[in-house]
Amino acid sequence: MRGCLRTVLGDIDISGVGHTQPHEHLVADSSIQAQRLATSSEATLETAGIYERDRHRITEPINLHNHYWIRRHVFNTHNLALDDQSTMVAELGLFRDRGGHAIVDCTPEGLGRDPDRLVELSRASGVHVVMGCGFYIQSFHPPEVADASETELADRMIRDVVAGVGADSVKSGVIGEIGVSWPIHPSETKVLRAAGLAQRETKAGLQVHPGRHPSAPIEALNVLEATGADISKVSISHVERTIFDLDGMIELAQRGPYLEFDLFGQESSYYPYAPIDLPNDAGRERMIRAIADAGHLRQLLMSQDLGYKTLLSAFGGPGYAHLLENVLPEMRRQGFSDVEIHQLTVANPLRFLALEA
Repeated sequence: MRGCLRTVLGDIDISGVGHTQPHEHLVADSSIQAQRLATSSEATLETAGIYERDRHRITEPINLHNHYWIRRHVFNTHNLALDDQSTMVAELGLFRDRGGHAIVDCTPEGLGRDPDRLVELSRASGVHVVMGCGFYIQSFHPPEVADASETELADRMIRDVVAGVGADSVKSGVIGEIGVSWPIHPSETKVLRAAGLAQRETKAGLQVHPGRHPSAPIEALNVLEATGADISKVSISHVERTIFDLDGMIELAQRGPYLEFDLFGQESSYYPYAPIDLPNDAGRERMIRAIADAGHLRQLLMSQDLGYKTLLSAFGGPGYAHLLENVLPEMRRQGFSDVEIHQLTVANPLRFLALEA
């Protein structure tokens, strides 16, 4: 494999990189969701699956008495902020010590992206960190997105990848995660088109956070194809909470993108954001096996999307090393070969992320 991995510390030869997780968060803050719920009506709480009697838990510090409730419901102001640098250095150290090489922080603007802190985390931990760029769903868009043209937004993403941001010119190595809802908001369509234009120019990988509907990934691909984006360098995130049958997965794979199973470690079938029954890790592994057997092994990605404190090992969660410690040994027991596992955890993510040196 040729090319470079564009990390926050600079470009490195991709041939020397091992296990890579292409969809994680190291510095992020979506606590505004919980803050809004904390002062919302009882009816609004109920739509989020929360009883009035538990309203106080939305703002409580995490402890053993509320840990399961917070992990299940997610909406807690402390839980939704990855904001402690020393904790994150330790978490990345565990990932490194178990054999992890690289992590993509695909936190977009408006969701707490912090290039300088990512640089510090990479230096302190020894883990290669790739930074994302672009914008999430409309409710998290910075104010200037509404008035900007798609060309202006595309230029902004291109600068992130080519020139970098901040005083140290920290460069993004991937576009995304670009967020869309269902139905897609007009502002999200504009951002998605801009991302397609930026991807066409930079040749960077592009991650899409699709709306929570089985038709959302195809609709996103339709938008991107109209911009001339290279679909073979597009990853559809969270496929296991979006499409629930093998035929639908195969139909998506036949369009050419990567299919990203990135909720490993989130074992509860309860999904706080929508009336969706999530698979557990064994279910994810079975679907990956079936898609690989259908001829699409090279289009599969695996990650954990750790964006909450209760998913960190310091707070009783699986931590970033969960794939390495628990999932991959189980996949080997189920018959996945070392060649297949290397394809899923090294070759595929690095091909997706590779840029011209």
